[in-house]
Amino acid sequence: MKKILVIGFYILTLTIAFAQDQPEADPAIQDPKVQERIKNLRIAYISDKLGLTSEQAEKFWPVYRGFSDERKALRMEFAKSRSELNAQNATPNQQEEQVRMGLELKQKELDLERDYSGRLMKIITAQQMLNLRKAEGDFQRMILQQVQQRRMMQQRNEAIRERNQQLNKRN
Repeated sequence: MKKILVIGFYILTLTIAFAQDQPEADPAIQDPKVQERIKNLRIAYISDKLGLTSEQAEKFWPVYRGFSDERKALRMEFAKSRSELNAQNATPNQQEEQVRMGLELKQKELDLERDYSGRLMKIITAQQMLNLRKAEGDFQRMILQQVQQRRMMQQRNEAIRERNQQLNKRN
């Protein structure tokens, strides 16, 4: 399983690198192919960290995907409301409404997590549930680290290209 993860991260790294080399491309993380690969890597990583049996995995992933989708929808709703309201130019009433809405969405997210935790605890053990939270955070940090490393490499490559162009102009 670890070999699969290593190969998967290598493929992800290459995909991000190639996607960033395209001059007109959106950020690599927005590419549907990259998102699909990240999703598959997440499944492999979390399954490995939780030590899911095939029976557990079969029941776990549909429930977990439902939770993830609903959580994502809540976060997108909050992000959309924040983007629609410019806090600097908003009236005090609008600002209060934004704070209230943020608290309501956090409560909805907590209620959602409570509901899905109950469902997941019927499938996995309490220890696996604790490991799930850690694995989610670890995976997210690894992906962000990969993206940051790719961006730094791209910036270095651009700086080298610029220096080479300047040197070529001088000669």
